[in-house]
Amino acid sequence: MKGQSVGRFRSFMEIALDEARAAGARGEVPVGAVVVSPEGAVVAQAGNRTRELCDPTAHAEVLALRAACAAAGSERLPLHDLYVTLEPCPMCAAALSFARIGRVYYGASDPKSGGVAHGARVFSHPQCHHVPEVYDGIGGTEAEALLKAFFAGRRNQG
Repeated sequence: MKGQSVGRFRSFMEIALDEARAAGARGEVPVGAVVVSPEGAVVAQAGNRTRELCDPTAHAEVLALRAACAAAGSERLPLHDLYVTLEPCPMCAAALSFARIGRVYYGASDPKSGGVAHGARVFSHPQCHHVPEVYDGIGGTEAEALLKAFFAGRRNQG
């Protein structure tokens, strides 16, 4: 696999799931993301903070991209991987394309708000300048369980 220094695949989804759990504990939708360098080092990780920051763009993927780009000193992250617990929304998918992320690994599918395999399908449009490799379902069962428990708790509160 290009961008990996060794021939073996290593998933970083557990770190993304930890970020998702932390986001849920803060009252945020439990989504977590991790950016991994071509050498296999975690360069950034984040969980949703839209409520905390009063920022509708503070999705886990965007926050992780911002931190990784700052660390790299560049607006582009070629050959980097992104692990995220939920299928990226259209905004996040566009940001991943703009950042030139090499591969996206996501856990749970998002038929309602997804932007990769569902909905807008951002990477399939001719206006999309960069299309990363996409792998779904990694850690999907646990990511989906976190989301279902979070929203069930919200429904039971109101």
